[in-house]
Amino acid sequence: MTDRRAVVRAATDADLDAVAAIYAREVRAGHATFDTEPPPRSVWEKKLGSAHPGDHFLVAAADGAVVGFAYSGPFRDRGAYDRTREVTVYLDPAATGRGLGRALYGELLPRLEVAGMRTVLACIALPNDASEGLHRACGFERQGVLREVGRKFDRWIDIAWWQRRLAG
Repeated sequence: MTDRRAVVRAATDADLDAVAAIYAREVRAGHATFDTEPPPRSVWEKKLGSAHPGDHFLVAAADGAVVGFAYSGPFRDRGAYDRTREVTVYLDPAATGRGLGRALYGELLPRLEVAGMRTVLACIALPNDASEGLHRACGFERQGVLREVGRKFDRWIDIAWWQRRLAG
């Protein structure tokens, strides 16, 4: 069930500190990102300021506070991939299980389609049953697993690639 108090909207500069805090928590304590140091604010500013029609940055806010975010960005830096975007969702741990991941993708994926994007990809560090369930529920299909490609917290981590084709 989706949290009815939550609003999904385009991110603004005022949201970036909250976004950075959610991400930094995952950097320090989780394995959903392979970053080992929280990125500087300039990384979030660059995502927010992208002019590519397939780049979007959204937040979920509940009771005025940012509790999650989603964005799309380039898959690879080569011209033939221009209509393929990589997508991601992060939620504050206290906001999980409330349908916010689905709500974020429910806004993000149509924007990508309208922008003429053809394919969206998501990379999920394993194990992550909740994220795999979210992507499956949002129409993504698991394409494959790469074994032991990241090392964090003194252990090797596998990743799974998920894909959804759009009508674009």
